[in-house]
Amino acid sequence: MQQLSEAREFVEPWVQLSEKLEDLRTLADLGLEEEDESVAEEIAGGLAEVREQLHSIELSAVLSGKYDNNCAILTITAGAGGTEACDWAEMLLRMYRLWAEKRGYSVNVVSFVEGDAAGFRHVTSQVTGRQAYGHLKAERGVHRLVRLSPFDSSKRRHTSFASVDIIPELADDEEVQINSEDLRVETFRSGGAGGQHVNKTDSAVRITHLPSGTSAQCQSDRSQHANRRGALQILKARLGQLQREKRSTELDDLRGEKQDIAFASQIRSYVMQPYTMVKDHRTGVERSQVEEVLDGELDEFIYAYLQTLAGQGGEE
Repeated sequence: MQQLSEAREFVEPWVQLSEKLEDLRTLADLGLEEEDESVAEEIAGGLAEVREQLHSIELSAVLSGKYDNNCAILTITAGAGGTEACDWAEMLLRMYRLWAEKRGYSVNVVSFVEGDAAGFRHVTSQVTGRQAYGHLKAERGVHRLVRLSPFDSSKRRHTSFASVDIIPELADDEEVQINSEDLRVETFRSGGAGGQHVNKTDSAVRITHLPSGTSAQCQSDRSQHANRRGALQILKARLGQLQREKRSTELDDLRGEKQDIAFASQIRSYVMQPYTMVKDHRTGVERSQVEEVLDGELDEFIYAYLQTLAGQGGEE
Protein backbone atom coordinates (compact mmCIF):
# COMPACT_ATOMS: atom_id res chain seq x y z
CA MET A 1 0.00 0.00 0.00
CA GLN A 2 2.88 2.38 0.76
CA GLN A 3 4.47 1.68 -2.64
CA LEU A 4 1.09 2.25 -4.32
CA SER A 5 0.65 5.54 -2.47
CA GLU A 6 4.14 6.70 -3.46
CA ALA A 7 3.53 5.74 -7.10
CA ARG A 8 0.26 7.68 -7.08
CA GLU A 9 2.02 10.71 -5.60
CA PHE A 10 4.52 10.57 -8.47
CA VAL A 11 2.00 10.03 -11.32
CA GLU A 12 -0.81 12.38 -10.28
CA PRO A 13 1.24 15.62 -10.61
CA TRP A 14 2.11 14.67 -14.21
CA VAL A 15 -1.59 14.09 -14.99
CA GLN A 16 -2.53 17.43 -13.41
CA LEU A 17 0.26 19.19 -15.32
CA SER A 18 -0.92 17.68 -18.62
CA GLU A 19 -4.50 18.74 -17.96
CA LYS A 20 -3.43 22.27 -17.07
CA LEU A 21 -1.39 22.59 -20.28
CA GLU A 22 -4.31 21.34 -22.34
CA ASP A 23 -6.61 23.93 -20.72
CA LEU A 24 -4.11 26.69 -21.51
CA ARG A 25 -3.79 25.48 -25.11
CA THR A 26 -7.58 25.55 -25.49
CA LEU A 27 -7.73 29.04 -24.01
CA ALA A 28 -5.01 30.23 -26.40
CA ASP A 29 -6.87 28.78 -29.40
CA LEU A 30 -10.08 30.54 -28.36
CA GLY A 31 -8.23 33.81 -27.89
CA LEU A 32 -6.78 33.56 -31.40
CA GLU A 33 -10.13 32.68 -32.97
CA GLU A 34 -11.92 35.57 -31.29
CA GLU A 35 -8.91 37.91 -31.45
CA ASP A 36 -9.28 38.43 -27.70
CA GLU A 37 -5.99 39.72 -26.27
CA SER A 38 -7.37 39.80 -22.74
CA VAL A 39 -6.59 36.09 -22.29
CA ALA A 40 -2.84 36.75 -22.63
CA GLU A 41 -2.43 37.68 -18.96
CA GLU A 42 -4.33 34.60 -17.80
CA ILE A 43 -2.21 32.37 -20.03
CA ALA A 44 1.01 33.95 -18.76
CA GLY A 45 -0.05 33.34 -15.16
CA GLY A 46 -0.98 29.76 -15.98
CA LEU A 47 2.37 29.10 -17.63
CA ALA A 48 4.17 30.46 -14.57
CA GLU A 49 2.24 27.96 -12.42
CA VAL A 50 3.11 25.17 -14.87
CA ARG A 51 6.82 26.00 -14.67
CA GLU A 52 6.71 25.96 -10.87
CA GLN A 53 4.85 22.64 -10.88
CA LEU A 54 7.30 21.16 -13.40
CA HIS A 55 10.21 22.24 -11.20
CA SER A 56 8.62 20.45 -8.25
CA ILE A 57 8.12 17.28 -10.30
CA GLU A 58 11.72 17.36 -11.52
CA LEU A 59 12.89 17.62 -7.91
CA SER A 60 10.77 14.61 -6.94
CA ALA A 61 12.44 12.65 -9.72
CA VAL A 62 15.87 13.66 -8.39
CA LEU A 63 14.94 12.47 -4.89
CA SER A 64 14.93 8.80 -5.86
CA GLY A 65 17.78 7.52 -3.67
CA LYS A 66 17.27 4.56 -1.34
CA TYR A 67 16.94 6.75 1.76
CA ASP A 68 15.65 9.99 0.23
CA ASN A 69 12.10 9.53 1.57
CA ASN A 70 13.37 9.00 5.14
CA CYS A 71 13.41 11.42 8.02
CA ALA A 72 16.83 12.81 8.89
CA ILE A 73 19.19 13.16 11.82
CA LEU A 74 20.92 16.55 11.72
CA THR A 75 24.10 17.13 13.71
CA ILE A 76 25.82 20.52 13.89
CA THR A 77 29.31 20.85 15.41
CA ALA A 78 31.08 24.15 16.09
CA GLY A 79 34.55 24.36 14.59
CA ALA A 80 37.29 26.97 14.47
CA GLY A 81 36.18 30.28 16.00
CA GLY A 82 35.51 29.67 19.73
CA THR A 83 32.40 31.37 21.08
CA GLU A 84 31.70 32.77 17.63
CA ALA A 85 31.56 29.25 16.20
CA CYS A 86 29.22 28.04 18.96
CA ASP A 87 26.89 30.94 18.24
CA TRP A 88 27.12 30.14 14.52
CA ALA A 89 26.10 26.54 15.26
CA GLU A 90 22.95 27.81 16.97
CA MET A 91 22.26 30.17 14.07
CA LEU A 92 22.46 27.21 11.67
CA LEU A 93 20.07 25.20 13.84
CA ARG A 94 17.60 28.12 13.70
CA MET A 95 18.02 28.34 9.91
CA TYR A 96 17.20 24.67 9.43
CA ARG A 97 14.30 24.87 11.87
CA LEU A 98 12.76 27.75 9.91
CA TRP A 99 13.37 25.95 6.61
CA ALA A 100 11.72 22.82 8.00
CA GLU A 101 8.69 24.74 9.25
CA LYS A 102 8.10 26.14 5.76
CA ARG A 103 7.92 22.56 4.46
CA GLY A 104 5.70 21.29 7.26
CA TYR A 105 8.53 19.31 8.86
CA SER A 106 9.25 19.20 12.59
CA VAL A 107 12.65 19.58 14.25
CA ASN A 108 13.29 18.11 17.68
CA VAL A 109 16.57 18.74 19.50
CA VAL A 110 17.52 15.45 21.14
CA SER A 111 20.99 16.16 22.54
CA PHE A 112 23.38 19.09 22.85
CA VAL A 113 26.50 20.46 24.48
CA GLU A 114 26.24 24.17 25.08
CA GLY A 115 29.05 26.61 24.41
CA ASP A 116 30.76 28.31 27.34
CA ALA A 117 29.27 31.72 26.55
CA ALA A 118 26.71 31.17 23.79
CA GLY A 119 25.27 28.68 21.35
CA PHE A 120 26.24 25.04 20.99
CA ARG A 121 29.49 23.15 20.68
CA HIS A 122 27.47 20.18 19.42
CA VAL A 123 23.74 19.68 18.81
CA THR A 124 21.77 16.79 17.32
CA SER A 125 18.19 17.02 16.07
CA GLN A 126 15.64 14.75 14.43
CA VAL A 127 13.98 16.27 11.35
CA THR A 128 10.67 14.54 10.74
CA GLY A 129 8.93 14.72 7.38
CA ARG A 130 8.77 12.91 4.04
CA GLN A 131 12.00 13.39 2.04
CA ALA A 132 13.69 15.25 4.89
CA TYR A 133 16.91 13.32 4.30
CA GLY A 134 16.64 13.67 0.52
CA HIS A 135 16.61 17.44 0.84
CA LEU A 136 18.99 17.92 3.74
CA LYS A 137 21.77 15.72 2.36
CA ALA A 138 22.56 18.79 0.24
CA GLU A 139 23.59 20.59 3.44
CA ARG A 140 26.27 18.12 4.55
CA GLY A 141 29.63 19.86 4.95
CA VAL A 142 31.35 22.85 6.52
CA HIS A 143 29.56 26.22 6.63
CA ARG A 144 31.51 29.48 7.02
CA LEU A 145 30.26 32.77 8.51
CA VAL A 146 31.93 36.18 8.21
CA ARG A 147 30.47 39.02 10.32
CA LEU A 148 31.17 41.75 12.84
CA SER A 149 31.36 39.88 16.11
CA PRO A 150 28.66 40.64 18.70
CA PHE A 151 31.08 39.22 21.29
CA ASP A 152 33.96 41.53 20.40
CA SER A 153 33.87 44.93 22.13
CA SER A 154 36.02 46.33 19.31
CA LYS A 155 33.45 45.14 16.73
CA ARG A 156 36.08 43.45 14.61
CA ARG A 157 35.26 41.10 11.75
CA HIS A 158 35.39 37.40 12.67
CA THR A 159 35.23 34.20 10.64
CA SER A 160 33.48 31.17 12.16
CA PHE A 161 32.97 27.60 11.04
CA ALA A 162 30.53 24.81 11.83
CA SER A 163 30.04 21.39 10.26
CA VAL A 164 26.66 19.93 9.33
CA ASP A 165 26.23 16.17 9.17
CA ILE A 166 23.10 14.45 7.86
CA ILE A 167 22.25 10.76 8.08
CA PRO A 168 18.94 9.04 7.27
CA GLU A 169 16.78 7.85 10.13
CA LEU A 170 16.00 4.14 9.68
CA ALA A 171 12.63 2.47 10.09
CA ASP A 172 12.29 -0.38 12.58
CA ASP A 173 12.50 -2.99 9.83
CA GLU A 174 15.54 -1.50 8.09
CA GLU A 175 18.93 -3.20 8.00
CA VAL A 176 20.23 -2.89 11.59
CA GLN A 177 19.80 -5.52 14.27
CA ILE A 178 21.06 -4.57 17.73
CA ASN A 179 21.76 -7.14 20.47
CA SER A 180 20.68 -5.69 23.82
CA GLU A 181 23.68 -7.42 25.47
CA ASP A 182 25.97 -5.19 23.38
CA LEU A 183 24.52 -1.98 24.83
CA ARG A 184 25.56 0.09 27.82
CA VAL A 185 22.76 2.38 28.99
CA GLU A 186 23.54 5.37 31.21
CA THR A 187 21.23 8.01 32.63
CA PHE A 188 22.23 11.53 33.59
CA ARG A 189 20.88 14.99 34.23
CA SER A 190 20.88 17.40 31.34
CA GLY A 191 23.25 20.27 32.11
CA GLY A 192 23.73 23.75 30.73
CA ALA A 193 23.47 27.39 31.57
CA GLY A 194 19.69 27.32 31.73
CA GLY A 195 16.85 28.38 29.51
CA GLN A 196 14.78 26.52 26.96
CA HIS A 197 17.38 23.87 26.09
CA VAL A 198 17.80 22.45 29.59
CA ASN A 199 15.93 19.42 30.91
CA LYS A 200 16.21 19.66 34.69
CA THR A 201 15.27 16.02 35.42
CA ASP A 202 17.52 12.96 35.68
CA SER A 203 15.94 11.40 32.59
CA ALA A 204 18.61 11.98 29.92
CA VAL A 205 19.88 8.74 28.38
CA ARG A 206 23.15 7.81 26.70
CA ILE A 207 23.44 4.43 24.95
CA THR A 208 26.79 3.02 23.82
CA HIS A 209 27.17 0.13 21.39
CA LEU A 210 30.13 -1.65 22.98
CA PRO A 211 31.48 -3.59 19.96
CA SER A 212 31.80 -0.46 17.81
CA GLY A 213 32.13 2.23 20.48
CA THR A 214 29.32 4.19 18.79
CA SER A 215 27.10 6.16 21.15
CA ALA A 216 23.99 8.31 21.05
CA GLN A 217 22.16 10.32 23.65
CA CYS A 218 18.77 11.94 24.02
CA GLN A 219 17.71 14.53 26.58
CA SER A 220 14.72 16.19 24.95
CA ASP A 221 11.95 14.57 27.00
CA ARG A 222 11.10 14.43 30.70
CA SER A 223 10.42 10.72 30.33
CA GLN A 224 13.44 8.44 30.60
CA HIS A 225 11.60 5.87 28.50
CA ALA A 226 11.01 8.36 25.68
CA ASN A 227 14.65 9.47 25.79
CA ARG A 228 15.81 5.86 25.65
CA ARG A 229 13.67 5.31 22.57
CA GLY A 230 15.06 8.46 20.95
CA ALA A 231 18.66 7.51 21.73
CA LEU A 232 18.09 4.05 20.23
CA GLN A 233 16.75 5.60 17.03
CA ILE A 234 19.84 7.75 16.63
CA LEU A 235 22.17 4.87 17.57
CA LYS A 236 20.50 2.65 14.99
CA ALA A 237 20.95 5.30 12.30
CA ARG A 238 24.63 5.71 13.16
CA LEU A 239 25.23 1.96 13.18
CA GLY A 240 23.46 1.71 9.85
CA GLN A 241 25.82 4.32 8.49
CA LEU A 242 28.82 2.33 9.76
CA GLN A 243 27.54 -0.83 8.10
CA ARG A 244 27.12 0.91 4.76
CA GLU A 245 30.61 2.35 5.00
CA LYS A 246 32.15 -1.04 5.77
CA ARG A 247 30.53 -3.00 2.96
CA SER A 248 30.84 -0.56 0.06
CA THR A 249 32.03 2.81 -1.13
CA GLU A 250 28.83 4.48 0.12
CA LEU A 251 30.99 6.45 2.55
CA ASP A 252 31.66 8.91 -0.28
CA ASP A 253 28.04 8.80 -1.47
CA LEU A 254 26.17 9.20 1.80
CA ARG A 255 28.49 11.16 4.01
CA GLY A 256 31.05 12.86 1.81
CA GLU A 257 34.74 13.32 2.45
CA LYS A 258 35.66 14.29 6.01
CA GLN A 259 37.24 17.72 6.25
CA ASP A 260 38.57 20.00 8.94
CA ILE A 261 36.00 22.50 10.20
CA ALA A 262 38.14 25.46 9.19
CA PHE A 263 39.46 27.49 6.23
CA ALA A 264 39.46 26.04 2.70
CA SER A 265 37.00 23.29 3.59
CA GLN A 266 33.61 25.04 3.44
CA ILE A 267 30.80 24.11 1.07
CA ARG A 268 29.06 27.45 1.59
CA SER A 269 30.01 30.92 2.83
CA TYR A 270 27.67 33.41 4.52
CA VAL A 271 29.26 36.86 4.38
CA MET A 272 27.68 39.75 6.33
CA GLN A 273 30.67 42.12 6.35
CA PRO A 274 32.12 44.03 4.42
CA TYR A 275 29.42 43.02 1.88
CA THR A 276 26.45 40.66 2.01
CA MET A 277 26.44 37.41 0.08
CA VAL A 278 25.76 33.71 0.49
CA LYS A 279 27.70 31.54 -1.98
CA ASP A 280 27.63 27.78 -2.45
CA HIS A 281 31.10 26.77 -3.55
CA ARG A 282 29.91 23.49 -5.10
CA THR A 283 27.29 24.90 -7.46
CA GLY A 284 28.24 28.59 -7.72
CA VAL A 285 24.75 29.70 -6.62
CA GLU A 286 24.84 33.12 -4.92
CA ARG A 287 22.34 35.32 -3.09
CA SER A 288 22.91 38.76 -1.65
CA GLN A 289 20.03 38.51 0.87
CA VAL A 290 21.91 36.82 3.72
CA GLU A 291 19.19 37.45 6.30
CA GLU A 292 16.58 35.75 4.11
CA VAL A 293 18.80 32.68 3.78
CA LEU A 294 19.37 32.59 7.54
CA ASP A 295 15.58 32.79 7.92
CA GLY A 296 15.27 29.48 6.09
CA GLU A 297 15.21 30.41 2.40
CA LEU A 298 17.43 27.50 1.36
CA ASP A 299 15.56 25.85 -1.49
CA GLU A 300 17.56 27.53 -4.26
CA PHE A 301 20.81 26.14 -2.84
CA ILE A 302 19.36 22.72 -2.09
CA TYR A 303 17.75 22.28 -5.53
CA ALA A 304 20.89 23.37 -7.36
CA TYR A 305 23.00 20.83 -5.50
CA LEU A 306 20.49 18.00 -5.98
CA GLN A 307 20.33 18.70 -9.71
CA THR A 308 24.13 18.67 -9.85
CA LEU A 309 24.15 15.39 -7.93
CA ALA A 310 21.63 13.89 -10.36
CA GLY A 311 23.82 14.93 -13.27
CA GLN A 312 26.70 13.01 -11.70
CA GLY A 313 24.67 9.84 -11.51
CA GLY A 314 22.83 10.37 -8.22
CA GLU A 315 23.62 9.37 -4.66
CA GLU A 316 23.19 5.61 -4.98
